[in-house]
Amino acid sequence: MNLADAIEHTFLKANASSSDIEQLCQEAIDHKFAGVCIPPFYVNTAKYFLANFEQRPKIVTVIGFPMGYSTISAKVEEAKRATAEGADEVDMVVNLAAVMDGEWSYVQNDIDSVTRAVHLHGSTLKVILETSLLDNIQMQRLCDICMEIGVDYVKTSTGFQGGASPEVVRQLKGFLKGSTVKIKASGGIKTPEQAQQLIQAGASRLGPLLASN
Repeated sequence: MNLADAIEHTFLKANASSSDIEQLCQEAIDHKFAGVCIPPFYVNTAKYFLANFEQRPKIVTVIGFPMGYSTISAKVEEAKRATAEGADEVDMVVNLAAVMDGEWSYVQNDIDSVTRAVHLHGSTLKVILETSLLDNIQMQRLCDICMEIGVDYVKTSTGFQGGASPEVVRQLKGFLKGSTVKIKASGGIKTPEQAQQLIQAGASRLGPLLASN
């Protein structure tokens, strides 16, 4: 698999500017990356910049990022706004506080509500699990919920709490066996070799490929 076809070129810094986003989009076009992952505030900026390109990267944004404990109604409104403004894909952080407390009905409602809002606009939903904070039982339960609801991807992490590894990707692949749910590996990817290992382990998308220095 060509790595460029899997990479989502990402800029999610708090001090991002419109010029940063335009540069990110241009680099994604130049390198034929799969997508650009940007703050919700800049979805319109990316849509406008990319409008004249016949083959453009997907516009990806984040919801409930990076902590995940926003209310369900807040996440749904974020998702509706993002997709209405042009987001092709939405990466939503699961409510980890609810997961830790075993509030599985709330977790399911959280994921289901945002999935419905995103799919209503024909967009793709990825659920960020933050795997470094979860045990195997929690990961399995979340994968079961995601399969039942019909999300498009599960994503290993935000990058704020740890990174992706081939071992975790293989583990998620096992939990998702027999389903159509794909995997996005994100966090701490520094070399093409590491990226290839994640693809070989079962990831279909990758977060940013970071400079090693």
